[in-house]
Amino acid sequence: MAAAGGGDGGGGGHPGPSTASRRVKYASLGVLVVQNASLVLSIRYVRTLPGERFLPTTAVVMAEALKGCACLLLLLLQHRGSVRQTAVTLHEAVVGQFGDTLRLAVPSLIYTLQNNLQYVAISNLPAATFQVTYQLKILTTAIFSVLLLGTSLSRLQWLSLALLFAGVALVQAEQARAAPGGSPSPAEAPPQSYAVGLAAVAASCLSSGFAGVYFERLLKTTGGSIWVRNVQLGAVGTAVGLAAMVAAEGSAVAGLGFFYGYNPAVWAVVVNQAAGGLLVAVVVRYADNILKGFATALSILASTVASVHLFGFRPRAPFLAGTAMVLAAVYLYGRPRGDAGGGGGEGRQQDGGGGGKSPSKDKGS
Repeated sequence: MAAAGGGDGGGGGHPGPSTASRRVKYASLGVLVVQNASLVLSIRYVRTLPGERFLPTTAVVMAEALKGCACLLLLLLQHRGSVRQTAVTLHEAVVGQFGDTLRLAVPSLIYTLQNNLQYVAISNLPAATFQVTYQLKILTTAIFSVLLLGTSLSRLQWLSLALLFAGVALVQAEQARAAPGGSPSPAEAPPQSYAVGLAAVAASCLSSGFAGVYFERLLKTTGGSIWVRNVQLGAVGTAVGLAAMVAAEGSAVAGLGFFYGYNPAVWAVVVNQAAGGLLVAVVVRYADNILKGFATALSILASTVASVHLFGFRPRAPFLAGTAMVLAAVYLYGRPRGDAGGGGGEGRQQDGGGGGKSPSKDKGS
């Protein structure tokens, strides 16, 4: 589940970002590239190891709990260590605005579903294939933005979405031919199903698009501190995650234990996923869509290269062509509308804040 992001609040009098914010921007993007690629690769690694496998619903719960605690600590630091002021702020946000807290249950529920689906998808798909296919969340986010927020997309953006869909379709067609019966695995490794992985990533893209747009709409109508909203999301997300764990794997958790199958690699995945949610908040605040597009492209390339060396993944010409189409689509979609010869500021995508409506609000990690 991703963290809440907030805008810079627009930017009237400053001609450009300060040196400090520029450093934060590029540093956060660099870390985001490493985090995105390493998370997918590490999940793929721990979920395909032979032997005892941890229960993914417990990892989702732990990531939400860690993210909520981290946001609570950041909120405490924001109030200069004053426990009383922090408690008052949280009371006003959670109890004083109880309706907003209840509305946060909707994205929390969907993000929990999305995170669990990602484990299913990565367990059954090669890491590089998942990274490319998961970019369909741009398409679902754009569609939900148009339907729910009334966002206007330029012709170039619609063209880029068509290119994105074609690229993903090409990758999937090639991968389905390469492994019609599922990915081969060692005798002791858990079984894998390409169809299950594909269905899971498709459902994850749909949930990511809807939850991201719903949460953006909620932020625009209610406002509030980034870290307060993330504490609320973390608390609700942990509760929802626990309920999902009991419903899906309650008997297994009762019989095997909550931390069954955990090892240092699994803990690294949990911490990585929690940190990724916080990192999104920084990136949305400081980086524009072009730079986020480059970060996405580098993450896909890094995952592909690493998959070749770590998992013996062999990309063929159709996969490479489809990936190139996806990378081009990500870049074109994130271009400011002025570069495409379009009109003014309403649809222009900037640093996640200010005036215009942003059709791409990525909440996935």
